Amino acid sequence: MAHEENLQVLFCSLIYSSSRHSSLHHSSQSQMALSTRFLPLIFLLISLCFAPTIRSDDEDCVYTVYVRTGSIIKGGTDSIIGLKLFNSKGWYIYITNLELWGGLMGPNYNYFERGNLDIFSGRGPCLEGPICAVNVTSDGSGPHHGWYVNYVEVTSTGVHRSCAQKQFTLEQWIATDTSPYQLWAFRNYCGNELGQARLKSAPIHGSGSGPGSGYSILSSGVRV
Repeated sequence: MAHEENLQVLFCSLIYSSSRHSSLHHSSQSQMALSTRFLPLIFLLISLCFAPTIRSDDEDCVYTVYVRTGSIIKGGTDSIIGLKLFNSKGWYIYITNLELWGGLMGPNYNYFERGNLDIFSGRGPCLEGPICAVNVTSDGSGPHHGWYVNYVEVTSTGVHRSCAQKQFTLEQWIATDTSPYQLWAFRNYCGNELGQARLKSAPIHGSGSGPGSGYSILSSGVRV
C-alpha cells in the first residue's frame, strides 16, 4: 500500500514535468536532449518511492523549480542564486545554491543566462500546506551580477501529500546597480502577512540533494 502511494507521488511529479516539457518548442534533437536531462529527476523520484518507511516525513518532499530569465539585454547572471520557499504559516526552507542543489540541465551548461528556462529538482523538508511565497536571492558574485527574472514556478509533492504547483511572477532586476537596487525578490501569494518567518531546517547548501550530490538535512525550527 505504501509503495502504491509513493508511485502516485512519482506519477504526479512526472505529469507536471511532462506538461512543462511539452510547452517548449524545440527541434526533435533538442527535445531528446531535454528528455535526457529529466533522467536525474526520474531517478530521484524513484529513490523517494522506495525509501525506507522509517524515514522522517520531513525528508520526504520533492521540489521542482523552473526559473525563467528575461530576454532583455544583459539579463543573465554569473552569480549564485538561492531560493526560499514559504508556506502560509511563515515556515520556510532555504536552498542557498539552486544549481548545486538540483540542476538538471546537464554538464557544461550555463544557468541563468539570457532567455533560459532552467530546471532544478531535489528533496527537502516538507512544509505544511502548499508553497505560497518565495524569496529569490543572489550573492552578487561573478563578472556580471545583475539578473532579470521573469518568473519562478514551484512544484512540490510528497508521500501522503497532494501535488501543488504555483507560478510567481517577478519581472524585475536582482542587482545593486539597477532599480530596485537589491539582491533579492520576494513574492507573497499567501493572502496573509507572514510575520516572523521560521526556518524549517538548516539551510540546504551547495552539497544539496540533487543529482550527483550528497543529501543531509538537519531538522529543527530555528527562528530568524
